[in-house]
Amino acid sequence: MNGLARLLGAAGLILYVGAAARAKADSIPATGLAAGGPVYGQPGPALPMPPAAPSPKDLSPEAAPYGPPVMDDMILGHVLFDQMEGRTNGPDNELRWDGEGWVGTDMNRLWLKSEGFVAHGLATDGDQEALYDRPITTYFDAQAGVRYDLDSNPGRVWGAIGIEGLAPYFFQFAPTFYFSDRGYFAGRIAGSYDLLITNRLILQPQVEMNFYSKSQADRGVGSGLSEIDTGLRLRYEITRKFAPYIGFAYTGTYGETASFTRQEGGNVNDPRFVFGARIWY
Repeated sequence: MNGLARLLGAAGLILYVGAAARAKADSIPATGLAAGGPVYGQPGPALPMPPAAPSPKDLSPEAAPYGPPVMDDMILGHVLFDQMEGRTNGPDNELRWDGEGWVGTDMNRLWLKSEGFVAHGLATDGDQEALYDRPITTYFDAQAGVRYDLDSNPGRVWGAIGIEGLAPYFFQFAPTFYFSDRGYFAGRIAGSYDLLITNRLILQPQVEMNFYSKSQADRGVGSGLSEIDTGLRLRYEITRKFAPYIGFAYTGTYGETASFTRQEGGNVNDPRFVFGARIWY
């Protein structure tokens, strides 16, 4: 009798312990594969659920969940006078200007260019250009438009086509071909390089060469290589928009152009000291 009582008591204790363990397990959140957790039965947070498929409303043109569109066609403008300077060789002085500006978007721009000299109250080598500009590579733009030579000599009109941009090693490079309805052709190659001595002190070598297919006595230019204008300028950028400079410039004329220059009493080899300012906005 005592043995039966002990057996029943042990069975009751086992049932009680089992019921308590089951109740405790039911109160703990499920983990593992049953709860979408990591494999191999390792405990951890549940895996994220896949995103719901977009509804037709989300795909409609009227939906704009990310704000207004980017303004890629904003119209901007820029003007630069790379040379606004006086040139002197002692007894003789002259003013030289060379500037350009553009207005438009990243892909389509109108460029305006102007350069020339003023000496003894007369303008010479006056060159004004209006060009359509569009990028063709990462570093170069194609340009096409009209050039008009406006100064104290008789004017003339040219068509113009060329490129402008950065050559390897960051040389500014701008070759341009010109043509007229009278059978004249011309070419210009211009280039410069900014050598940073410090972040503000910059040395700039520069060169421009002009070529013509035929002589024009009324303009004082001959066929072939007509003129070279080159210089070396040291500027200090007080701000990026204003930089005074000093330097040296040389202008040489060749061939028939040199003959026309002598007839007018000019110098075919003309070295000069220069001083001025580089301005942009």
